[in-house]
Amino acid sequence: MMKEYNFDTVVVGGGAAGMAAALEVDKAGFSTAIIEREERLGGILGQCIHNGFGLHEFNEELTGPEYAEKFTDMIMNSGVKVFLNSTLTEISGTEVFKELFCYSGKYGVFRINARTMVLAMGCRERNRGNIRIPGTRPAGIYTAGLAQRLINIEGYIPGKDVVILGSGDIGLIMARRMQWAGCKVHGVIEIQPYPSGITRNIVGCLNDFGIPLHLSHVITEIHGKGRIEKVSVTPLVEGKLDLSATFEIPCDTLLLSVGLVPENELSRTIGIKINPQTGGPVVDSAMMTREEGIFACGNVLHVHDLVDFVTEESRRTGIYVSNYLQNKGPARQIRIKAGANVRYVNPGKLNLDTENRLYLRTMVIKQKAEIEIRYNNELIKTVKKNNILPSEMIDLVLPPMEKVEAMDVESSVIEIKIT
Repeated sequence: MMKEYNFDTVVVGGGAAGMAAALEVDKAGFSTAIIEREERLGGILGQCIHNGFGLHEFNEELTGPEYAEKFTDMIMNSGVKVFLNSTLTEISGTEVFKELFCYSGKYGVFRINARTMVLAMGCRERNRGNIRIPGTRPAGIYTAGLAQRLINIEGYIPGKDVVILGSGDIGLIMARRMQWAGCKVHGVIEIQPYPSGITRNIVGCLNDFGIPLHLSHVITEIHGKGRIEKVSVTPLVEGKLDLSATFEIPCDTLLLSVGLVPENELSRTIGIKINPQTGGPVVDSAMMTREEGIFACGNVLHVHDLVDFVTEESRRTGIYVSNYLQNKGPARQIRIKAGANVRYVNPGKLNLDTENRLYLRTMVIKQKAEIEIRYNNELIKTVKKNNILPSEMIDLVLPPMEKVEAMDVESSVIEIKIT
């Protein structure tokens, strides 16, 4: 007979987001469970042995495993039930109860009935198939995250002569890690005219080691039979390939750091509306998706720069879930629109009656920028920023919007733009 469990809330994913959300729901007195497909909690943090975690959350600099351990200890000392090595395969049910069907080597096949769900599955890396680099299909091509796991967890060095495609943070960190392991990183190739990673990683992972960063360049061909032997690199001039300036870099390893995308296959299968700009669910001011009682937070919602931001957002989500279970959802919400030079804003709605914390990304590099918050095109607030980059997420705290108290919020919009 299939085992059956009942919880007020089930969190899918046991990384930083899932643990932070689960702890808040448990703290409010509601029965809570985490479903995690790996053998331990922590998600990707377990393989991130570099420091730089926890400066906001714990006021100290931690490695990824240390950060995960702090939250794992809190989970183990709470009332949260954890199902490790467990995979969620199907979700069905009504708006009142969600039925989650799972299988596990430890628990067998089981069903969970839950009043609410939190999606916290994190993100995954884009691979060679996503970017379609021409050339042969030799060994020695890895995503940067896979290489990180191989070297930090499995104890294998992927190769000796390395080229990295993409200047995302994982790629930058792996450039430094490969140098520490005795390898030679011959360069980082970036298609954009600016780095994709945050400034501190450009400085600490490339500049400090003299690793070249080729901005506005692409890899136009991969060469090699049994193992990758070299790559062809071509600069972009006004967005077009300058083939006359193509050069080659010999290498036995190519690491791809070409972006992260929210892990939302599960979300799509249950009909959750996805934001095309973020790749994550569309959520309201309480982080609830368009599906009643299903919430989302962390990198499954949009890719964050720092795990501290993931934790902050997910903790708030746990509080919102607890409020929902007590029928205390937001009474009045207004839609938020990404205006000029803004790629996206999360969440997609603002609660008029409380303080709101928003995360957004710019589409431009700009010094002395101004973020304008407009209500029906009327300027109501301006926030000044000394320097903004597409690679660095902006967090914005807005007070309750008393000015729109008597307005028709259904047909109104808050627009956020950058000038």
